Amino acid sequence: MLHRLPDPVGVRGQFGLNVDRLHPRIVSNCSVFWLLAFAEARVGQERFRVGTTKRLKPRKQPRQERAVETHDRILAAAARVFAEHGYAAGTTNRIAAAAGHSIGSLYQYFPNKDAILAELVTAHAESGIAAVTRRLEGGLPESLDGKIRVFVRAAMDNHRDDPALHRVLFEEAPRPPDLLAMLHTAEEQAIEAAQALLAEAPEVRVADLAMAARLVVNSIESLVHRFYAHGETEQAERFENELVAMLHRYLTC
Repeated sequence: MLHRLPDPVGVRGQFGLNVDRLHPRIVSNCSVFWLLAFAEARVGQERFRVGTTKRLKPRKQPRQERAVETHDRILAAAARVFAEHGYAAGTTNRIAAAAGHSIGSLYQYFPNKDAILAELVTAHAESGIAAVTRRLEGGLPESLDGKIRVFVRAAMDNHRDDPALHRVLFEEAPRPPDLLAMLHTAEEQAIEAAQALLAEAPEVRVADLAMAARLVVNSIESLVHRFYAHGETEQAERFENELVAMLHRYLTC
């Protein structure tokens, strides 16, 4: 039996959301698998971008097909360069060369490498949104174990593709104040959503539900990130089973 998702923090009224449609529009530090409260969030009707300060904003948004191709080629090259060389050595000159464009062409779209990183963070968040949407189509499993496994798998989906790039984005690269504030807001909303879901599970026996929700959200994010950052992908099934078992025991003991 599948359950439809709750509206734990009143976001339908606050943002005019339809939680059941499950299309979040919020950037996160990859805890997007818990951000049910932000499904279809209207932080603007268009694609949400991390870079809100002038320094992080793209110089221009491509409109014509050729410009879009150039923009996307630069982003793809930047992802490869950052994954291979890290943040410090991932210079704009190196990115332009990898993209097959001049440095002047790169600067037509991005003022600096941090603006490119902001675009990559946005793209990564959107990838995570797609992962959780796929996992949650049709609602949540009835059992607590099933719910936990859905979110663990969504987190693993979002970390699996390019752990080297993920490490650069969320460990090496600087985070401007506006991004930090957004990540903090996203985390707190994720915890509220998780708390509401746990409150509906009769198996949960922890005394402090609010703190338990915080521990669950942060544990999944931190442990999944570290697992893929260390390249232990051949142990993925064992890792998933043990993480689900650990969280289930904690919540039900």
